[in-house]
Amino acid sequence: MIAGGMDDRVGAVLRALEDAASARVRDEMAPRYGIVTDKAMGVPMAAMQRIARPLRPDHALAAALWETGWYEARMVACMIDDPALVTPGQMDAWRADFDNWGIVDTVCFKLFDRVPHAHVKVGEWARLNDEFGRRAGFALLACTALHGKGEDGDFLAGLALIETGATDERNFVKKGVNWALRAIGGRASPVLRAAARDLAARLAASPDRTARWNGKDALRAFARADAKTDGQGKTA
Repeated sequence: MIAGGMDDRVGAVLRALEDAASARVRDEMAPRYGIVTDKAMGVPMAAMQRIARPLRPDHALAAALWETGWYEARMVACMIDDPALVTPGQMDAWRADFDNWGIVDTVCFKLFDRVPHAHVKVGEWARLNDEFGRRAGFALLACTALHGKGEDGDFLAGLALIETGATDERNFVKKGVNWALRAIGGRASPVLRAAARDLAARLAASPDRTARWNGKDALRAFARADAKTDGQGKTA
């Protein structure tokens, strides 16, 4: 816990991030990892997690850190926020600020998938036209599947969104769609496993190049997972 007023608390977090920053990490963000943002210090993920750990949960500090606009401060914000206090309005406001895949995926993986409104936002965001907004819809779908946040019906609806989005050739959307399909196909539910594999097969046979890539890549991932499960003496 950081004592003092909110300005002091935000300042303390920013100073801790600056102390952990590296010019090498900052310079590698775009060319090595494809993370392009105008306001970054270059702090390794492990350091951001270490700084966030003693601060959570703190909804007010998370909101204040997000407003700074710093990439690393926003990463810490999503790590310390309280999902029980996150409103649909906050989700939309943060989503509107998404400007790179790193912040999209981390916010969805660390926070938004635990919010009660997650699947409502999946349905809304997966229909957006901007690249990172739509990426957020599919990334959130993937994270809810990976973390067991939802019912079979939520994920069957998600597969319909995946089928619609599978032809979007924009890199970050395409990879988000693929991630969501593979995540749903990895669920324990026999219904979801079968439905995901059926969709992957349809996409693999599509005349559209992007849909075909999504389907074939997912089928390869499912085959590897099934072979591994069989090799452990269990039913796939």
